[in-house]
Amino acid sequence: MNSVKTSVGIDVSKAVLDLYAHPTGVSQQVSYDPVGVGGLVAELQALEPDIVVLEATGGLEVSVVSELAAAQLPVVVVNPRQVRDFARATGRLAKTDRLDARVLAEFGAGVNPPLRELPDAAQRELQELVTRRHQLVKMLTMEKNQLQRAGGRVRSGIAAHVEWLGEQLGEVEQEISQLLRAN
Repeated sequence: MNSVKTSVGIDVSKAVLDLYAHPTGVSQQVSYDPVGVGGLVAELQALEPDIVVLEATGGLEVSVVSELAAAQLPVVVVNPRQVRDFARATGRLAKTDRLDARVLAEFGAGVNPPLRELPDAAQRELQELVTRRHQLVKMLTMEKNQLQRAGGRVRSGIAAHVEWLGEQLGEVEQEISQLLRAN
């Protein structure tokens, strides 16, 4: 089994990134904005970690992961359930952002999750467009169902919204088509 020399865990929230480096114990918090992420990338490049571990947070992590990957840092996004199970197995039940970063770093060192090639920018853009298309289809279906039951003033508002959603869906489908043709 490969032993990881330096493992960094980063807990992502909307406003800040909490970082913990294992085994050194270095811990810090930076703002989750271009300045904070830029400084974090520079520090991690100097540290030369063997792995940087973040949890999948439903998209909140994408920006920082993209920056880390662009800087050629060994970044991996892991399933939060695996990290939770790891924390439970090691007796860490407290939950704060700082502790989460530490658990992520220790997870990286102990489990040594495999690094995977991250999707390139075009593939990420396609994934975002496809997700948006699914959202629009779902909203459009709900509004069409409401339109069948609505009457009076409400009906005209729903009809306008159905029309707008249809236009948005058409634009997203056109963007998907263009992206696929370009790649």
